[in-house]
Amino acid sequence: MITRQPLTSRFGRVKDITDVAAYEQLQGYEGLNQVLDATETQNLNTLIEGALWSRSGNGTNVAVDCQEVLTNEAETKYIICNADEGEPGTFKDKALLRSDPLAVIEGMTIAAYLTHAQVGYIYVRGEFRDLILELMQTIENCRAAHLLGKSIFDVPGFDFDIKISESAGAYVCQEPAALFNAMSGATGRPGGRVTPTKAGFYKQPTLVEDAETFANLPVLYRLGAKAYQSLGTSESGGTKLVCLTGQVKNRGLFEVPIGLELTTILNDPEFGGGSQDGTPFKFIHLGGQSGMILPAENITDLIYSPEALQAEHLTMGTGAIVAATEAVNILDYLVPVARFFMDESCGKCPACRIGTVRIYEALQTLQKQEGVPGDLTRLAHMVDHVASQASCFVGQVVANPIFSAMAAFPEEFKAGVDWQAEVVKEVPW
Repeated sequence: MITRQPLTSRFGRVKDITDVAAYEQLQGYEGLNQVLDATETQNLNTLIEGALWSRSGNGTNVAVDCQEVLTNEAETKYIICNADEGEPGTFKDKALLRSDPLAVIEGMTIAAYLTHAQVGYIYVRGEFRDLILELMQTIENCRAAHLLGKSIFDVPGFDFDIKISESAGAYVCQEPAALFNAMSGATGRPGGRVTPTKAGFYKQPTLVEDAETFANLPVLYRLGAKAYQSLGTSESGGTKLVCLTGQVKNRGLFEVPIGLELTTILNDPEFGGGSQDGTPFKFIHLGGQSGMILPAENITDLIYSPEALQAEHLTMGTGAIVAATEAVNILDYLVPVARFFMDESCGKCPACRIGTVRIYEALQTLQKQEGVPGDLTRLAHMVDHVASQASCFVGQVVANPIFSAMAAFPEEFKAGVDWQAEVVKEVPW
């Protein structure tokens, strides 16, 4: 029987999460063994047929990325697990590394075999000292068990090892160029656009994914493409880790089949369980701080899958979902969101450095009901300017929550304006 929660099936069942033998007793390394018993073509076809998409929010096809890293020749190739998770309300990767780090390591090892990569890094927040020590011990145990290092499983030429790279906790380092700068010891700021699979870390072919994506690889190869794909939809196989927060009754981490109705995730007792006070939800913030804000009436028939959300110009993002009831004013909710983008701006480009501050100030003014006629137009112009002129995603996505909220709840924005006040002319940018 196939478990419907393969990613979290070992959570809480292993006393010592660094113990390789205990991991193997619970189907650990069965995925890698399947990979080693197959040909390169068979392995790639399994990845394609399993329909595994990146769980990091970038929406890329993992099979395509692996094939590009494989075909780009280089002396050294890299596998990077970006487990920094700098977004409020997102904690799935930390949960995986806390409860089942060997699944992530096995997934990275499979990716290395598929792409002929030799070096791996787990990029994790430096303040998570206990987690880093556990990861270091887990990696040492893998080396001792001959599961990392030279000739893994006695396969000649299968050489792969993993190191820990400690982050300073910058959200902008979700952007590949900023990530590579930070990992190499430079300031974590975006440079020019990079294609990691061609010229990534140290300008070498690099596969960058999050912990959840890597943890999916052992599941896919252990179950086989057909069984794995059946856990999700025809276009997106597997399950998704969802971080439910806000005013849901059951807040926390849930593993859900891709293709489930969004209302089921929010209201089913197995998952969110509805609102804390039993009242209907007013809106949800889908996909993390950079996602869209949707009024509850717009999600009635919405399916939680990449293709269904994309058809509605939405995204799963990191898997974070914040739900709020009528007790929450939209401006009260948006001010901390704007503060997040202001704090996380790296300061490289003026549009983002200055604009995110002005957006935060404008929302605060409306929140205090001290706005004047023209402020809503000015806010829209500022948001549009930052989104269009910022050099990386941090500034570019600030428009998503604000514009979607303005469209969904225009009256609450208008309530923040004193319409009897004197009109203030806009200062041109």
